[in-house]
Amino acid sequence: MAHPDITSPGVSNDVPRPEYPRPSFVREDWLNLNGAWQFAFDPGDSGLERGLVHQELEGRILVPFCPESELSGIGDTDFHPAVWYRRTVRIPAGWAGRRVLLHFGAVDHDATVWADGREVARHSGGFTSFTADLGVVAGATGGDAEVVIVVRARDARHGTQARGKQATDYANTDCHYTRTTGIWQTVWAEPVPEAHLRRPRITPDLASGAFHLELPLSANRPGHRITARVSDADGGTVAEASVRADLDLAPRLVLTLPEDRRRPWSPEDPHLYRVRIELLDGAGEAVDRAECTAGLRSVAIDGKRLLLNGRPVFQRLVLDQGWYPDGLMTAPDDAALVRDIELSLAAGFNGARLHQKVFEERFLHHADRLGYLVWGEFGDWGASTGRTTADNQQPTAGFIAQWLEAVERDYSHPSIVGWCPLNETHQELHDRQTVLDDVTRGMFLATKAADTSRPVLDASGYSHRVAETDVYDSHSYEQDPEAFRRQMAGLDKDDPYLNPDNRGNPGRKDTDAVWSLPYRGQPYFCSEFGGIWWNPEEADAAAGDDREVSWGYGQRPRTEEEFQTRFAGLTGALLDDPLMFGYCYTQLTDVFQEQNGVYRFDRSHKLDVERLRAAQQRPAAFERPAGEEGR
Repeated sequence: MAHPDITSPGVSNDVPRPEYPRPSFVREDWLNLNGAWQFAFDPGDSGLERGLVHQELEGRILVPFCPESELSGIGDTDFHPAVWYRRTVRIPAGWAGRRVLLHFGAVDHDATVWADGREVARHSGGFTSFTADLGVVAGATGGDAEVVIVVRARDARHGTQARGKQATDYANTDCHYTRTTGIWQTVWAEPVPEAHLRRPRITPDLASGAFHLELPLSANRPGHRITARVSDADGGTVAEASVRADLDLAPRLVLTLPEDRRRPWSPEDPHLYRVRIELLDGAGEAVDRAECTAGLRSVAIDGKRLLLNGRPVFQRLVLDQGWYPDGLMTAPDDAALVRDIELSLAAGFNGARLHQKVFEERFLHHADRLGYLVWGEFGDWGASTGRTTADNQQPTAGFIAQWLEAVERDYSHPSIVGWCPLNETHQELHDRQTVLDDVTRGMFLATKAADTSRPVLDASGYSHRVAETDVYDSHSYEQDPEAFRRQMAGLDKDDPYLNPDNRGNPGRKDTDAVWSLPYRGQPYFCSEFGGIWWNPEEADAAAGDDREVSWGYGQRPRTEEEFQTRFAGLTGALLDDPLMFGYCYTQLTDVFQEQNGVYRFDRSHKLDVERLRAAQQRPAAFERPAGEEGR
């Protein structure tokens, strides 16, 4: 049980984001460490030299909200090269004899963690989770123990760094938004035995009606075994299996479901199984246990068709930036995550590209249970050097490491149907190998090595630099539906639209540039389009072009009717193409000055979403049975 002074669900309403942060791998004992922490800005990044590891900090902040956000209690949107956090944590006496793991959902960008003045963790990357092992924390004579946790986060303004949509100018501009520095996801702790389970990989095998479990362990002990049991919505054990845990670093087992209990996960029926995993000692006593969720579904490729559970499902995706007015990259509460999915579904979408951000795991949990299709993406923007030469983007090896952390964390979520490590890389192809070539291929191969069950898109839009990428795509913000339809034509001739448009069609200035390796007949979709600039309060000023105040693509519609007609025309052009497996419309909500969302930034309605839904829900040509595409 969680200690009442620290707070966990059901104990207090005073701690923000009190829900369990890792719902795909749940243990019973844990502490939520959100709430008030001591805090200090360190503009000169001299805090270590000034001894801040060992000093009380004068400021206060509400974790897990970043200091730039209103919800943090600070709301300072300037640049912060370094910030410090400090908190004394009480470890329950009931945890005696077990190791204490201190988890950070995400800290932007480079973090160092100390416990009682001893460095216990370093981590680079603002989007991915990490853990500090505090060891066995002993209290006095069987009572609670106390440990002082200090965190320093560094967040450079300049230089190559995976930032996603965070602005490097002081003010928000175009599609760049207010920065996030430091802790921005839940901080929590849990006790584990010396030999314990690590996060499992659960791979669905629809063809065999089974789940394949890979079960990494912290240690292999003589006589130890792992058992796993699957239950479904009807209750009771559906399947179980056991394997020795003393031979392999990551024991593997297969849980085969009876044919009458096989229920594929899909947007129409997002059924989740429960998987209970126990690590048993030589006497058969459980030394560690956890509960996971799993969805039985498959993703496959047949020529240009991308299939879900063996059938074509048109992916009506929306671009989701995951930004909030008061919390920035952090949702104000768990209900906000659910509401974003519900708003998307209400408008007729069945999934999302989680754009330029690794979303917190609770979002994926809700996507799993609501049947929401997701493409996982990395926030890779931040590699541009500012030059316009043929070598203008130089991502580092850290991009590969951080991306692999994201793939590993999210591997078992059935809602994820594809991976996209890069977005809109823009660099000409030429006869010399570049850093972007190496890192693009590195991220693609690393993803394929980490996950053989999902397709990988080497880069969304612009520069495809991996010939064997599983999926091919383009971005286009052409606003005229008929011109867009002509632009997107050509899949039947293996000549789809590329970025930039190498066929000489109007719409780009750099039509002589070649940015991508040739299309090789892969499944294809337009993964960014629309972005219709619409603010009904400014419709009378539609002829204006003050994009610092209001920003979007193309000329603003003068009426909602014009918006609806354009939306239906653009989506219809893609729905009518029998070889187009999906699309991604920009975007779910307005974000600050970017006012091209289906909803306002505060998630309120600004147009008739029922009409959007009707435009999208008509049958897609792609979903016709094989052989009937031309009918």
